[in-house]
Amino acid sequence: MRSVRDGQPHGRSVHRAGGALDEGVRRLGGPRRPGTTRGLAIDLGSSGARVWIPGHGLVARSAWEDGPGRPVRRGRIVDAESCGRLLARLADTALGADRYGSVIVLSHPVLAGAEHRSRAKELLTALGPSEVVVLSSAKAVAACVGTPDGGPLLVVDMGAELTEVTLLVDGRVADARQAETGLSDLEGAEAGTLPGHLTGNVLDMIQSMWRQDRHGAVRGALRRGPVLTGGGALRPDVTHRIAVRLGAPVRLAGDPSTAVVRGAGLVLDSVLRHHTGTGAVAVLPGRQR
Repeated sequence: MRSVRDGQPHGRSVHRAGGALDEGVRRLGGPRRPGTTRGLAIDLGSSGARVWIPGHGLVARSAWEDGPGRPVRRGRIVDAESCGRLLARLADTALGADRYGSVIVLSHPVLAGAEHRSRAKELLTALGPSEVVVLSSAKAVAACVGTPDGGPLLVVDMGAELTEVTLLVDGRVADARQAETGLSDLEGAEAGTLPGHLTGNVLDMIQSMWRQDRHGAVRGALRRGPVLTGGGALRPDVTHRIAVRLGAPVRLAGDPSTAVVRGAGLVLDSVLRHHTGTGAVAVLPGRQR
């Protein structure tokens, strides 16, 4: 399902994109050994960008400032030129001029659409790494929380401008729902109504999945507990309501606001471990959704 958008910008102005982000990455410094495989994992979210680098972990996060030039809205790239400049600065600072053997991983909302994924790949490929991996935020969260048995997993991502519920089965996206509203949209709502709005959106999407589930995957995922992530997962009033209304336990991803980029970082680690030593990188199997 998709909610109706009012077309107005949302979110509080924090600082200009790029400033704190560049400073965080610049702290890495130091020379790199020639030929060392290296990489960069990026989460371009609706509220801002987060960066993860092997051996350093989460190095920076920054919030977008509303107005012209803001590269991402509703989880999608809306200003490719501005986004390209940001990605180029990150690559220059974190990877250096020699990109041989480097890998860049970028996460995207599950239902971002083919146009967004294609644009993201083009921007990353232009940076000159040896390999580009674009994966959904739900798969990144699954990598972060770990699903060793490959059983069904329900990921509830409550972000600044999007709320997504994704059903993963054997690591693949089996179903997904999206509401184009999030925490930023509800900040101006009447006091005390935000938990109800978020909970209602999440329950509507899960119930829609349940009605169309022919194999019991949703029921199995609920038994093991849906994973909650995003800024909404930091609110106990929201997480408690979801658990009560579902009548099922819920699991919080560790540090929910960074679970996506940390999961993307784990995927990056896996890709780098499969480096063949000839400049080719073995990308994890599985088709993109």
